[in-house]
Amino acid sequence: MTAPTQIDVRAPRFAATVTAVVLAVALLAGSGWIVAAQAAVFAVGAAAGLRRSPYGLLFRRVVAPRLGRVRETEPEAPPRFAQVVGLLFAVVGAAGYLLGAPVVGAVATGFALVAALLNAATGFCLGCELYLIARRALPARI
Repeated sequence: MTAPTQIDVRAPRFAATVTAVVLAVALLAGSGWIVAAQAAVFAVGAAAGLRRSPYGLLFRRVVAPRLGRVRETEPEAPPRFAQVVGLLFAVVGAAGYLLGAPVVGAVATGFALVAALLNAATGFCLGCELYLIARRALPARI
């Protein structure tokens, strides 16, 4: 059995900050295309891992070297699951905007924005908490 992949604890919070900015702009502009672009970022993070996601690459190459050495790591699985949750909300948001249901688009985008802001401002990750709840409920499947 291999050890779980570990990530710098600062990376998800940075990604949440960028995500919050992107989703706030999308919400203000009412743009399904911006939400769709964020959905693509979530999809890469969920499928390929946080280190390969656009915000993860930006963090590793530009931000992390300026912050100093990694002092604390965490398992990648909970934040990666959070990317799946974000992807679901972003897909619904983009579809709502692009298919003529702007209220659906705004509500779904708003939920994703609140979760990203919560993580960015406090470090509390709703998707990560959902992962832990699901893991306790379905230990053999996650």
